[in-house]
Amino acid sequence: MNHRIRIGIFFGGRSREREVSFAGGRTVYDNLDKSLFTPVPIFVDSFNRFILLDWSYIYKGSIRDFYPPVSYYPKDLGAYQIYADSLDPSKTDTEAMASEVGQIIPPHELPQYMDFAFLALHGSYGEDGSLQGLLEWLDIPYSGSGVLGTAIGVNKRIQKTLTQQTHLPFTPLGGKTIRREDWNKPDFHKSDCMHSCMEELGLPLVIKSANQGSSIGVQFLTKPDIDSFISAVDTCFFEEQLSGMIWKNMSSDQKHSYIRRLIDYREGPGLPVFVNHQLFYLPQPLMEFLDAEAEKEGVSFRFTAVEGESEVLIEPMIKGREFSCIVIKDDQGKAVALPPTEIIKKQDFFDYRSKYLPGISRKETPMNVPDQVLHLIRNACEQMCMYFDFKVYARIDGFWDEQQATLYLNDPNTTSGMMPSSFFFHQAAEVGMSPSVFITYIIRTSLQERIRSRGLIYRMQELLHQLDLLLSNAKHQTESKERIAVVLGGNSFERHISVESGRNIFEKLNASPHYIATPVFLDYQHQQMRFYALPIHILLKDNADDIRDKVMNHQPHPPMEYIRGLFSEWLQRYTLHPPVFTPVPLTEKELGERFDGVFIALHGRPGEDGSLQLVLEQQGLYYNGSRSESSAITIDKYKTIQCLRQHGMPVTEQQLIHREEWNTAPQPIIENLKDTLGFPMIVKPHDDGCSAAVVKIKNEEQLKAYAQLIFRMTGDELQWRSILGVSPSDEFPHKEVFLAEQLIHSSGAVRFLEITGGMLTTYHNGNVEYQIFEPSETLAEGEILSLEEKFLAGEGQNITPARYATDPDEQRLISEQVKQALLKVAQILQIEGYCRIDAFVRIFEGAKAEVIVIEVNSLPGMTPATCIYHQAALQSLKPDEFIEQILQFGKQRLLLSTATS
Repeated sequence: MNHRIRIGIFFGGRSREREVSFAGGRTVYDNLDKSLFTPVPIFVDSFNRFILLDWSYIYKGSIRDFYPPVSYYPKDLGAYQIYADSLDPSKTDTEAMASEVGQIIPPHELPQYMDFAFLALHGSYGEDGSLQGLLEWLDIPYSGSGVLGTAIGVNKRIQKTLTQQTHLPFTPLGGKTIRREDWNKPDFHKSDCMHSCMEELGLPLVIKSANQGSSIGVQFLTKPDIDSFISAVDTCFFEEQLSGMIWKNMSSDQKHSYIRRLIDYREGPGLPVFVNHQLFYLPQPLMEFLDAEAEKEGVSFRFTAVEGESEVLIEPMIKGREFSCIVIKDDQGKAVALPPTEIIKKQDFFDYRSKYLPGISRKETPMNVPDQVLHLIRNACEQMCMYFDFKVYARIDGFWDEQQATLYLNDPNTTSGMMPSSFFFHQAAEVGMSPSVFITYIIRTSLQERIRSRGLIYRMQELLHQLDLLLSNAKHQTESKERIAVVLGGNSFERHISVESGRNIFEKLNASPHYIATPVFLDYQHQQMRFYALPIHILLKDNADDIRDKVMNHQPHPPMEYIRGLFSEWLQRYTLHPPVFTPVPLTEKELGERFDGVFIALHGRPGEDGSLQLVLEQQGLYYNGSRSESSAITIDKYKTIQCLRQHGMPVTEQQLIHREEWNTAPQPIIENLKDTLGFPMIVKPHDDGCSAAVVKIKNEEQLKAYAQLIFRMTGDELQWRSILGVSPSDEFPHKEVFLAEQLIHSSGAVRFLEITGGMLTTYHNGNVEYQIFEPSETLAEGEILSLEEKFLAGEGQNITPARYATDPDEQRLISEQVKQALLKVAQILQIEGYCRIDAFVRIFEGAKAEVIVIEVNSLPGMTPATCIYHQAALQSLKPDEFIEQILQFGKQRLLLSTATS
């Protein structure tokens, strides 16, 4: 029996970590070895329904991009983003709503759709043993720990109590627990509680929710301040207090910002929320209530989450080097620790943003400590895993205090984040397991564990035999595949996003029956391009700077040789070829000899400016995207807009500001900009993307600060950043030129929106034909679409297709006008392959549309949830099919070019 095994991937859920789960489920879906398995995506919604999700929704950037569907949005929602929880179930047909995105599967029917369940859920109702118990009842084997292990793994108080009862040398420091029912009693003395904690535990204190992950609900107390203490504990219970007077004195913008934070599951109570015991589902009625009640003298508001926390833990802050270690079980159920990862932070706390946004923090694997300390950490993590009886795998966090030579372990997790560069895949890659191989390993080991823990289950034993047969057959298949180099990295501001794009392309190509991909890192220094074929463990480093460091400073590591040796026999079962652990430098000529084609996953210079394309053409390699001539124009936002202006396209006014001219006489430049563009205006680099240094300038002081900062003038950089509202930790490019643009307004339009539109080209009878996708509507919470909204899991919102009108006929009419305008832009700029065009759309009476282009990306971001995948999905193109068409166009172009020459 050689049928592929059906893997039900459970993701989403109703916990506060639902977006991390959604992104992790997509990673598993993409990396599942399609020669062995058939993925079955099971989206768990806010009402605990199991939905066999339509594949097109898997690639949305956020759950809110598709659920609830746009047709269920309340009319008065405005710019707020909500989850399905915000729809009153007594007034909404939630079953019909769920049916719009897939097929609802009753729990008892789950065995009809899957042979095995891969659990990518986090927090309550997924990581706490409840779903594991259901699957046990249904006789569906599943990944990870069983009911007992997961129930312990999700509750930090129980973990702490159990570990303090052991005699292991890594027992955490003491702590105190506050129960919500006590905290909210009128006679509970909160000041006495704070002083008691300080006397017993000292300062600073860590205050955290007992049942949350992803750094959600974690606060710090650094000084003996009762108001800060109360606020921190309230936050961890997902409650907060606000006086009516403070609300009343807020500006309109401040009120909207407050509500956005309040309803964000990761920071505030979320929606629905109780306010003084009155339930609110939506932001607008909530604001109206606050406005009305704030007029009453002495009123205050108590916000309480519908699903909050029952307990809060208070612990002393551990000083030391923070690490995380994945422990996996072998065939006999013995715990074996992977190399631990040190978390090197750019800020004091490893928060949600630091964990999941590329480039904000670094992960150093293995942790750079003496060999005996590395052995101590691994051994301690193995002991903790065995002590709690965790099954298959677990993630153990801890601290190493160098001064005291003391190890502390805390917060063991039975489900790790499963983003492409998470600890889960990051550490497995160090011993030679790609994400695809590691997922296969987890599935097989989980099958063994379910058989071992429940006795010999015949059906599960047959499933294990079937998997081993499929693995054996896959090792002996010798298909002819095209060899593709996926080039990523570079040195632009966009290099970290390039790595995310390149990893995603690499994984999708390797899952294809037509290609075999090799990741190739581009180091660009002093106008010279150097190429390095990467082993998987370096590809999965946290960001481009980390990859470059490992490539340039690669050295043998004796402890790693030992750890890799522990896994060598395992890898023989799961991999086709022995893993490689050393980066290999490649000349331009060797690129041409080793590969058939190249997928350029670079952003910015070089790569998006045409220089790499010239190199590849000289080596006879086909590649994705436009030719060098077109790329040289679209990399430059000024040249792009001026070219479109010359062809009669509506564009905004622009001016280039040069460092030398600014240094000589800044005031005449300022006066000219005020006269021609006016305040507010947009300033940005003319050749960088990913929202790099894009700022809305409102006055002369901000304009001067921006010039000082981007030109790296001498002076107080922190003060300039403060004036612009730019975080001290955010990277800010250094340029010799920047671009100033007139702010694009609605100008009397009845509807005004920002869009991003993708396209694809094909050859027909030797001629290039354009397929313009339905654009996505881009919603920004602030003045400028931020890096987080573009690339951080669960941030931002793209609605595809864009909402031009409520009337279907008007929607089609306007859509056609917009697509025709984008087609004209692509033809003027001679775009080939694919691209992304960002623009504003003004819609006037009579369904007349005007499109004002902002910029064109000839090599758009190809991260896992980029909205170009959403647009391709409307054309029934899955991401792997879309990528294949992009490459095939490049191949045909090379063949036609060779035939012509």
